[in-house]
Amino acid sequence: MGVEKVSVAFKLYCLTVMTVVAAAYTVAMRYTRTASSGDLYFSTTAVCITEVFKLLLSTGMLAKESGSLTKLVSTIKEHVFCNPRELLKLSVPSIVYAIQNNMAFLALSNLDAAIYQVTYQLKIPCTALCMVLMLRRTLSRLQWFAIAMLCGGVMLVQWKPIDATKVPVEQNPFVGFMAIAIAVLCSGFAGVYFEKVLKSSDTSLWVRNIQMYISGIVITMLAVLLNDGQKVVEKGFFFGYTPYVCFVVFLASVGGLYTSVVVKYTDNIMKGFSAAAAIVLSTVASVVLFGLHITTTFASGAILVCVSIYLYGLPKQDTSKLSVKDSEQEAKQKLISV
Repeated sequence: MGVEKVSVAFKLYCLTVMTVVAAAYTVAMRYTRTASSGDLYFSTTAVCITEVFKLLLSTGMLAKESGSLTKLVSTIKEHVFCNPRELLKLSVPSIVYAIQNNMAFLALSNLDAAIYQVTYQLKIPCTALCMVLMLRRTLSRLQWFAIAMLCGGVMLVQWKPIDATKVPVEQNPFVGFMAIAIAVLCSGFAGVYFEKVLKSSDTSLWVRNIQMYISGIVITMLAVLLNDGQKVVEKGFFFGYTPYVCFVVFLASVGGLYTSVVVKYTDNIMKGFSAAAAIVLSTVASVVLFGLHITTTFASGAILVCVSIYLYGLPKQDTSKLSVKDSEQEAKQKLISV
């Protein structure tokens, strides 16, 4: 499905909102995990609440798409309550996304927001590899070059840990990097798997989201019970919650759903600009809020990552048209020679 034609102003609006949400989510989560050493909220409960909000938002979008309450109830009954097989199918990305979201909290408890934002772009080569293996797609030489450049940039960023002087809690950069590695693997697989499920039928995107988020709520609730069950019983489900934590949950809820709107109305180049701009915003925020010291290696790596994202998003050259033109030129040359 191609990108719909919309005004430049609307595209810029989409780009701005996507960039701000991505950067704000990373910085806000980092702040809530490191602002103080006491009364730290349970990340598993935050992930669970996020799934609940996503379910509510998707139901609202499906209601708008359906046009009437009767049709909404009929659609949910048909595709959710009377179709356990599809629920089971969508439980796969639910499990993977639950792991990814919890790993994001662990990573931002141990890494600066700017380092996280740059390193998390490893999801691009991971997603590309999954697309090649699962969807049988091909990548251009420029895209492979961009992937290699991105990996090089991330290596530079991780080459020398950067101290943030305003963070009062103990951190483990190795644990943070391993958490990001698991998160990007989960992101790549779950994203491609979900795309494959979407394209296997004409079922509405919002119906698929509802199926996935219902499974997600069950899975994340199990994670709460297994990891923090006793602590939640003692201190409460919302222990440690502040307005900032609620803001993180809000950004996580709307961010994923808003991305689908951006993908529909913009293109890969604008998505690339958005990712690069989010890295810049996160870096500036980290300098101001967390006392991040920017080194030459970090700056070089971040620039490489931004350039690679732009190159990866460039449209492929239509080689089929070129081959036709080449054939026509060859035929003309043969006629001339005769």
